[in-house]
Amino acid sequence: MKNTKEFLIPFIGLKLGKHHFEYQISNAFFEIFDYDEYQNSDIKVNVVLDKKSTLLELNFKHKGTVNVPCDLTGEDFDLPVKGKMKLIVRFGEEFNNDNEELLILPHGEFEVNIAQYIYEMIVLSVPFKRVHPGIKDGSLNTEALTKLNELSINEEKQEYNEEENIDPRWDKLKKLLTDK
Repeated sequence: MKNTKEFLIPFIGLKLGKHHFEYQISNAFFEIFDYDEYQNSDIKVNVVLDKKSTLLELNFKHKGTVNVPCDLTGEDFDLPVKGKMKLIVRFGEEFNNDNEELLILPHGEFEVNIAQYIYEMIVLSVPFKRVHPGIKDGSLNTEALTKLNELSINEEKQEYNEEENIDPRWDKLKKLLTDK
């Protein structure tokens, strides 16, 4: 990964106890991971590192907005996102990040890179189906919705037309059912 130095936390010089870190995430952060789903993003990430004698506890929280297209209309809108995550860093013989809540760093390591964890936390907090809030409350007025409303079939008209255009052959078949 390129340019993630600001997300390196050198824990070797920190005293035991809690330490706070704050990051402002924009689209430049997602470009590091070649992720271009968002037109714009403005997310504040708070990280609390609790240094203990044998391990580190990292608590991540984020809150902000990402600008995404609506899945129904294609209109861009700011989707609020928030979430939290906990990561425990322990020390062992070799690097291991197989578990999403546990990171094992080799003895002698002096810093931890949290960029990947921030990226995953934010991306996973965005819902799979993104619906513009204007659709739910009926205030969204777009060209696509107007066209869909024009093309929608009115059920009353459809029932009326079906009754008028009955083929006379069906009447004879219906008689067969009632003659039994």
